[in-house]
Amino acid sequence: MTKNGDTARLAADTIRILSAEAIQKANSGHPGMPMGCADFAYTLWKKYLRHNPKNPTWIGRDRFVLSAGHGSMLLYSLLHLFEYGLSIEEIKKFRQLGSLTPGHPEFGHTAGVDCTTGPLGSGFASAVGMAIAAKNFAARTGLDKTDLFAGQKVYVISGDGCMQEGTTAEAASLAGHLKLDNLIVFYDDNSITIEGNTNKSFTEDVTKRFEAYNWRVINVENANNLDQVDKALAEAGNGDGRPTLIVGKTTIAYGAPHKGGSPKAHGEPLGADELAATKKALGVPGEAFAVSDDVKREIHKRVIELEEEASIWDAQYEAYKRANPDRKALITALTEKTIPENLLDELLAVTPVNSPIATRASGGAVLQKVAELVPALFGGAADLAPSTKTDIQGEPSFQAGSYEGRNLHFGVRELGMAMIANGMALYGTGIPYSSTFFVFSDYMKPAMRLAALQKLNQVYIFTHDSFFVGEDGPTHEPIEQLPMLRTIPDMTVIRPADANETAHAWNTAVRSKGPVALVLTRQNLAPLAPELARKIDMTKGAYVLSEDAGYDMIFIATGSEVNLALDSADMLRKEGRKIRVVSMPSREIFERQDRTYRDSVLPPSCTKRVSIEAATTYGWGKFVGFDGLAIGIDHFGESAPAGVLQKKFGFVPEAVVKKIKTHFA
Repeated sequence: MTKNGDTARLAADTIRILSAEAIQKANSGHPGMPMGCADFAYTLWKKYLRHNPKNPTWIGRDRFVLSAGHGSMLLYSLLHLFEYGLSIEEIKKFRQLGSLTPGHPEFGHTAGVDCTTGPLGSGFASAVGMAIAAKNFAARTGLDKTDLFAGQKVYVISGDGCMQEGTTAEAASLAGHLKLDNLIVFYDDNSITIEGNTNKSFTEDVTKRFEAYNWRVINVENANNLDQVDKALAEAGNGDGRPTLIVGKTTIAYGAPHKGGSPKAHGEPLGADELAATKKALGVPGEAFAVSDDVKREIHKRVIELEEEASIWDAQYEAYKRANPDRKALITALTEKTIPENLLDELLAVTPVNSPIATRASGGAVLQKVAELVPALFGGAADLAPSTKTDIQGEPSFQAGSYEGRNLHFGVRELGMAMIANGMALYGTGIPYSSTFFVFSDYMKPAMRLAALQKLNQVYIFTHDSFFVGEDGPTHEPIEQLPMLRTIPDMTVIRPADANETAHAWNTAVRSKGPVALVLTRQNLAPLAPELARKIDMTKGAYVLSEDAGYDMIFIATGSEVNLALDSADMLRKEGRKIRVVSMPSREIFERQDRTYRDSVLPPSCTKRVSIEAATTYGWGKFVGFDGLAIGIDHFGESAPAGVLQKKFGFVPEAVVKKIKTHFA
């Protein structure tokens, strides 16, 4: 029987060896980080992390984010040892097809994984979003005045790569400003990256940098020492009103006699000989994938304690809700993301349709009603809310000391904003939205990809959606961004034609099972005539807006070009042509429909098809076919008043009709 201290050392060494063995068996992976961080991770999970292995999605749990996602075997080893249902057979199938142990942790795929990580810095920034969401939920429900949520933490393990990525800087700066004292980050300071020692490219003082961000920094001289790690975590738990960074000096591949401290241990297996030598040096059993009975007993004892603690917590949580029925209703609305069945009717009732209006403005009006009826909605903009019309009126700002606010000010940090929004969604008590000019979606793309990969219910509000931005010129005029977003699997892009379609778009967005991008105009758009507006069917992605009996040509348009398509069709109708006009606000939703419906909107027999969209024509061939015509802008814009550019680039009925006649002559 080993002593408690010896058992803790053996448990940490077990994590090291399990990680190295799985990577060796897969002949692929990163053993160095799990081996170097095993002491911190085990101490955290065993003594400080509030979690419930029997209920991985327990709302009362602390969150754990492995930002250094390449070290995934560290997390998988923990999930196995702490009885999350991840079997030793799954450990042995690391990085194999169909396993629960993919190369990088995936939210929704493996129980106990709170965030999909891999792109360095993304987990760090998402954790900031989790910390924001936790503060907001607790403050709005009054739970911050109880022990139930007052002590809830978000823990992160990050590495040198995370510290070098720009998204970490953006998110850390905001976290310090907001005084997110529920955020504790461990920095695995091992001075090694793939190319070698970090002194080749990274010599800044991280401690001073984070102190400048208004973080508390705790330095651990030897983070492979369990006592030093324990002391640091105890200190970190006693918050001082700031987020905490624990800078822990570790040895990459700690315990490996020849590759420990070497770049060779970063991204390749130790090798059979080095693995055997490591086991011998650490004094662990030679049998593959072995876990000692002492370690199993010690961890199982803690798992039982965690279950009991969670049961007590749950009882107190239920008692709080019974004693506070109004707050219980809000808690339910937030945790279940309640949406009224008649939301669309409510939105249409407040939609401004009496005169031409930009969809960014009508979207802002609709947003107010959504926020009123969907308490889970909260978010903000990257310093552009006055332009994107995305403030929730009458609501306070989310700031240090005012965490109940639903208006977030992300600052000029587009990538950080989008990663943070991912974390807000992952926390599970809200539908976040984020906003900026459409052209700056370029900065956000990595985060949007991760949102789609995790199927996160959140809304992106992009305004100033085309060259109609005008005087700001080509740097601010999105051309290729629509097809960029459309190429992301599981991303839904909606470009509404007017205020009516914008209301429908919002109704769709908050109900979505994944991320939705609303792409809105700066310029005013005439509202669809009432008889046309009644035909809107956003649930289908595209629908017939106007048609002539016996039509032999189909116009397909999105957004601001729907009116252009209608006007162009009218010009041709005066010459005797018979046209069908289709509004296609969302290609993605349309393509999810069955073949019967898609053919009813775009009959294969009609090959004379024209698409009209103020963006690059990339991708429209799928809808117009080889014989069709795609009208768009396959070059960058220019600086001039929008009306001037509209004529120059041919987005007026006369120019459209001319192109059509020429093409189908």
